[in-house]
Amino acid sequence: ERGYILREDGIYYMWYTGYKGDEAVEKHLGLATSTDGLSWTRYKDNPIFDSGWVEDMSVIKHEGTYYMFAEGRGDTAHMMTSTDRIHWEEKGPLDIRKSNGEPLGKGAYGTPSIWYEDGVWYLFYEREDLGIWLAVSTDLTVWTNKQDEPVIKMGPEIYDQFAVAMDQIIKYNGRYYGYYHATEFKDWHEWTSCIAMSEDLIHWEKYSGNPIMRENKSSPILVSDGEKYILFTMHPEVCVH
Repeated sequence: ERGYILREDGIYYMWYTGYKGDEAVEKHLGLATSTDGLSWTRYKDNPIFDSGWVEDMSVIKHEGTYYMFAEGRGDTAHMMTSTDRIHWEEKGPLDIRKSNGEPLGKGAYGTPSIWYEDGVWYLFYEREDLGIWLAVSTDLTVWTNKQDEPVIKMGPEIYDQFAVAMDQIIKYNGRYYGYYHATEFKDWHEWTSCIAMSEDLIHWEKYSGNPIMRENKSSPILVSDGEKYILFTMHPEVCVH
């Protein structure tokens, strides 16, 4: 499943999901580190969190605290915090509301991706991978949809006609770039990596050259090594480009 990578003080930190058994067995959180992004060492005491289901995570550091937004059981997004990247405290499922303040309807809301700017937290999430929605919060407690329609819809292009989900947001030269995964197959047997661009985080234009990665290299995460960007595709295994 999609993991997440941050680079700090010359060290790459990768959080990822560990599997043990069949699909119904609870997924736990692992950590690996690297100095070059190529050779990785798993943390000796993995899993670093085994008190609940953790997969498809997004991690951001804010004012000395690490915030992890991840899927839990039933594709329900939840939040965890840490001050050392290793020990995590569960904060519970996210309270996402419709634009009018009403609770979100029943069903999955997963693959959370987070962006923070000017006191506002932006949460991109999917519902059954049938579109990418955006909810915002100023207190990390209540999240309110900017609109009740997806900000990124499936299609009409063939390559993302059956599923989309956001993996990461970056800001470059004043514009936002959303790296997302998608599939053109109804049975989801193969995924690709794609990009969309936005001026305001709400209105998105898909890159005309999508997908940027095929061959089931999906769930893209972009990391700067200080001089250039490195693209990691995180599903079904971790590859570097």
